[in-house]
Amino acid sequence: MKKVIENIIRKPAQAGMVGDGFRVFNYIPRAGISQRRISPFLMLDFNAAFDFGPSDHLRGVDVHPHKGFETVTIAYKGSVAHYDSAGNSGVINPGDVQWMTAGNGILHKEFHEENFSKTGGPFEMVQLWINLPKKDKSVAPHYQGLTADRMGKLPLDNDGGIVNIIAGEAQGVKGPAETYTPVNLFDMRLNKNGVFTTQISAEHHTALLVINGNITVNEQAVAEHSFVLFKNEGEEITVHAQEESVVLLLSGEPIDEPVVSYGPFVMNTEAEIREAIMDFNMGKFGYLE
Repeated sequence: MKKVIENIIRKPAQAGMVGDGFRVFNYIPRAGISQRRISPFLMLDFNAAFDFGPSDHLRGVDVHPHKGFETVTIAYKGSVAHYDSAGNSGVINPGDVQWMTAGNGILHKEFHEENFSKTGGPFEMVQLWINLPKKDKSVAPHYQGLTADRMGKLPLDNDGGIVNIIAGEAQGVKGPAETYTPVNLFDMRLNKNGVFTTQISAEHHTALLVINGNITVNEQAVAEHSFVLFKNEGEEITVHAQEESVVLLLSGEPIDEPVVSYGPFVMNTEAEIREAIMDFNMGKFGYLE
């Protein structure tokens, strides 16, 4: 049975700035999709392609904390440098993914990579926040730098393009990301008339974002920069590219636990939020210049 589309959400009218380096459109939760409805996903920010221009100043977001969830940054155009208080650092380039588990608390910062910043050019990214279940919110912070060459590669029939499997599995091809709950993240690079069909559990909360191009999803037209939310009915999803298109498909098994969030902290109770703030103020998240 085909998965039923619940809603198609157009790109929000206004972009917001995260620091001075990320010009984002927020789909989760500000487009009316509650965190509980789309669990385990807590947030989706889309930096639609934008040319920031050359700069000697490194644009980005300076040191800030996180606790209780994971951040996943997917690079489509441009390059981002990451540093955190667990001693991790790295650069993600187009096709790469940065998967940071904040766990029990971490400080990090993200900036346009130095050479990219100097030359300028199109910058296009997605950042997701993925919740952790209560039993894993206190894990030690860690980082997965998932380069493009490590992704599971699923070539499509009839020169239809390729699907990069970041997390989860499609048609026997697995992604490299290690996750705490079942999650699928599929980066589709479709040629004109390319078709991708997959089966996603009806129990998963499932959505997709059209990064570039125009597609049909289960025979329904979906325009560029639109976000499709599926009902928990049916399993089959067929994406047909009307032109060369890039599409991000995400699904995950819901975490049936309370969500209490305060800025960069996501826990299960108000008391845990107060504890997280106290731990941060006491320097328990480490140190980062």
